[in-house]
Amino acid sequence: MSAIDITERVGWVDYAKGFCIIFVVMMHSTLGVGNTLGQEGWLHSVVAFAKPFRMPDFFLISGLFLARVIERDWRTYLDRKVVHFVYFYLLWTAIQFGVKSPLFVQEHGALGTLWLYAQSFVEPFGTLWFIYLLPIFFVVTKLAHGRVPAWVIWLAAAALEIAPIATGWTVIDEFADRFVYFYTGYLLAPRIFAFAQQAQTLPEAALALLGAWGLVNGVLVFNGYADLGLISLALGLAGAAAVVTLAALMATIDLLKPLRYCGQNSIVIYLAFFLPMAASRALLIKLGWISDVGTISALVTVAGVLGALMMFWVARAIHLTFLFERPARFWLAPEEPAKAKLALQPAR
Repeated sequence: MSAIDITERVGWVDYAKGFCIIFVVMMHSTLGVGNTLGQEGWLHSVVAFAKPFRMPDFFLISGLFLARVIERDWRTYLDRKVVHFVYFYLLWTAIQFGVKSPLFVQEHGALGTLWLYAQSFVEPFGTLWFIYLLPIFFVVTKLAHGRVPAWVIWLAAAALEIAPIATGWTVIDEFADRFVYFYTGYLLAPRIFAFAQQAQTLPEAALALLGAWGLVNGVLVFNGYADLGLISLALGLAGAAAVVTLAALMATIDLLKPLRYCGQNSIVIYLAFFLPMAASRALLIKLGWISDVGTISALVTVAGVLGALMMFWVARAIHLTFLFERPARFWLAPEEPAKAKLALQPAR
């Protein structure tokens, strides 16, 4: 896949990232409100509908541009694909843990709290498991590149997704569930970009396919079949293709620029949404002005997304960019001149 192919179609990638990150925030917000109130609302149905494709598409998009860097030397590769995410994981784990530590101390005591923090280096903490897992995917793919046939890797990854693996360890379980989607994004990137272009060329057919997919996905989800073996894998791949299709159509009219902006800053939202999400949830429930669980969940979702972006804007304004941009002293290899330093791209 050439650089030209990528730059011509990057608009839909931003829309896809925006779509996915909002669904991620929505899931955490909705389930959090539901657990706190002991009820479910209308947004729970949306979250359930999105479950088969929400994370598969995120991982597929994360693998799309890997072909451009996988041949680089290990030092540069590790810097871009491992250290980059390790920096943000360590920083934001410390931030999240600091916010929650008073509660942890109350429940587990000081030593117990320190032990919980030590465990976060092995068992991903809270919502940050995605950026904990990505470096592992990048390293595994690099190690296998040129040594194991791609089709063997894909079949093995698919078998892991289909297998009922539930060890209780997040890294093992999520690797088994998600690697096939990341590797599909890497392996089929040229075809995925061509598919997006075809959707833009034939919008009527694309909309018809979206409608058919939505019907099948809904029927399988709400009848309890979505988590079954091959069905789970098929829905994950089909759902990822549906998000690509929808994002490609959105990019042709470019009317939803706020969504695209969210995609351009998806890692910002992913890192920071937990603070405004938790604060807005506690405030809305305490005030009691709104009784509908779905409406509260929707407002908490909006607060999580906008609150994270506001934190990003404030951090830039007061020169605390280290919160969302890795400082030069934490680079293993020099930054490429063509890259804009403030334009932090998620899962790059």
